[in-house]
Amino acid sequence: MKFEELTRQIIGAAMEVHRVLGNGFQEVIYQRALEIEFSLYGLKFEREKEMKIFYKDREIGTRRVDFLVEQLISVELKALINIENVHLAQGINYLEAYNLEVGLLINFGAKSLQFQRLLNTKYNHVNP
Repeated sequence: MKFEELTRQIIGAAMEVHRVLGNGFQEVIYQRALEIEFSLYGLKFEREKEMKIFYKDREIGTRRVDFLVEQLISVELKALINIENVHLAQGINYLEAYNLEVGLLINFGAKSLQFQRLLNTKYNHVNP
């Protein structure tokens, strides 16, 4: 798997946050805690990074990604009872719009931490 070690570290940090806080908080609380945990892991990241969205090579707007880790992986957080297909589709759409190859969707709202690794099959290696 591409970026396997890096995604493992991100998931490990999220597991620690969920272990300490449990479920039931708003997304922003988990975001703040994960920011601390990423720092403890020594990961380079940007929180609420504004990313340009392109359509046919034309910029059409921006959106903030919860975290961009090591300039490689988009991390989207949720605090829902369950991740649904619409959330997975949204995460993949964001990867395509950002032209990132790998992303993670992490849900802190369930009793156990939920996470899904996302892969952009339309990733453009030439024009990242």
